[in-house]
Amino acid sequence: MNSYNSRLQVSASHILSRGGEYLRRLCESVRAEYRLDPIGIAPAPRGYYGETWRLECEDRGYFLKLDYTTHKDVYARSFLIIDHLWQNGINFISHIVKTVDGRLFTNFEGAVLGIFDWIDGTSIETDATKPPEYDMLARVYAVPVNDLDIPRAKFSDESAERFFTLWEACDRGGAVDKVLEGHRGLLEQRARKLRRFACECKNDTSHFYLTHGDAGGNLLVNGDDYRIIDWDDALLAPPERDAWVMCCSPWARTAFNEALRRHRVEYALRPERLAYYCYHMFFFYLTAFLEGFTKTEPEREISEYFDGWIEERIHWADGVESEVP
Repeated sequence: MNSYNSRLQVSASHILSRGGEYLRRLCESVRAEYRLDPIGIAPAPRGYYGETWRLECEDRGYFLKLDYTTHKDVYARSFLIIDHLWQNGINFISHIVKTVDGRLFTNFEGAVLGIFDWIDGTSIETDATKPPEYDMLARVYAVPVNDLDIPRAKFSDESAERFFTLWEACDRGGAVDKVLEGHRGLLEQRARKLRRFACECKNDTSHFYLTHGDAGGNLLVNGDDYRIIDWDDALLAPPERDAWVMCCSPWARTAFNEALRRHRVEYALRPERLAYYCYHMFFFYLTAFLEGFTKTEPEREISEYFDGWIEERIHWADGVESEVP
């Protein structure tokens, strides 16, 4: 998706601005906390929020990620989730390297710092990668969460409310405002649709599992080896949170349900939940543009967004009947 690539460019630019003294302090911290002896460090831009590096040691390479942002508490919580999945046989995710005293992560100059085994691979998302992605997700759903502290998704129209609040704060008559004003009727209609499906879904919170949220955008492929990385935004939520992005393709819905059955997850995708996530994510991405998520040209990206990949999903959701008037 365009927002993903733009954010990676911003992340890469930030990483390249780091000087030698900063890197010296970082490597010294790694030596002290992990007893690893870095012989090289290079930018490895992966993910949205963090500062990411490839750490070279004599024996192998490692992936190092720091988060200085307000997102860092979410990042810190993800280590417990990753560790829990590893303990339950899920080995197609990042593997945490623990500190010398057994901690899952540490801190460095105000950032949460984590080190993982390096995973070779290319970020790829195509129709062909969807069946293995769904198979891995279904295996994760089959893992009991027990008393693991994981935030629970809720069905609401908060993403639309936040979008309209941010829009109201925009420069009136500015470039972004003009683009949005040209779609006001459409935006209000979709906000109403989101409210309807939120109302329809909110009273049934059964069949919630540990979901990723963007597995397709975090899939590393190396030949026949597939890995899902970046579990920062894991939530207890229905599988539709992971499935919505391909909901407009009947074969994808079938493949997702087959993966659930194969791993004995007693569930099948529900149209009303898929529709909810289509409208929810429509406003989620718009809000990200207004928040300066890509820090490039929001008016251009918003304009392209209305004619882009999201529209096929929304068109499918528009055909789903809601029981709420």
